[in-house]
Amino acid sequence: MRKIYPDAAAALEGVLFDGMTICAGGFGLAGVPERLIAAILAAGTRDLTIASNNAGIDGEGLGKLLRSRQIKKMISSYVGENKEFERQYLAGELEVEFCPQGTLAERCRAGGAGIPGFYTKTGVGTLVAEGKEVKTFDGEDFILERGIRADLAIIKGWKADESGNLIFRKTARNFNQPMATAGKICVAEVEEIVPVGSLDPDCIHLPGIYVQRLILGAPYEKKIEFRTVREAA
Repeated sequence: MRKIYPDAAAALEGVLFDGMTICAGGFGLAGVPERLIAAILAAGTRDLTIASNNAGIDGEGLGKLLRSRQIKKMISSYVGENKEFERQYLAGELEVEFCPQGTLAERCRAGGAGIPGFYTKTGVGTLVAEGKEVKTFDGEDFILERGIRADLAIIKGWKADESGNLIFRKTARNFNQPMATAGKICVAEVEEIVPVGSLDPDCIHLPGIYVQRLILGAPYEKKIEFRTVREAA
């Protein structure tokens, strides 16, 4: 099956539709599938529910889709660096489901593994537990969290072979890997594509069976969330 597409728009052709749910990899601006986000922006797909650790920053990452009002709901664990996110949420323009970070990762991993739900102590006795089933195990309370299954997963990797076997670089692995498995379709962008057999099987983080479409996104510009310099002497 042909997996390599010429660009992000081609890789997303026939996949996008209004009201869909998307799992998006990345953490802040690290490991963010920026080419695919730009293609969704250009496509104008609306009323999106997006599960992602955060919504990027103003005008970068998923922040681009917030600015264009294409996102209806965010399922996130951290949203503190995006003023537009704050403004839309406080104005009632954006629905937000806050989810503890580890729970969010596990919800996506569980969804990808075919597990519809699991019990966790995280959030017991807090607002996170409101409206959720509570069950007692060995004298301790746990809350039921649902696995996440998305219509589409968009992720960024470091290196892939032509079959879609993929390696992440350092912390980019944290959310990209579970997000990839949670999507009915996974589209990946990478910095380098190599021939099949070039990658050490023991070094592959995501088997190609999870990746349906693949693009070469390079070259990338390394963006910095906070630039801090010391004062002149």
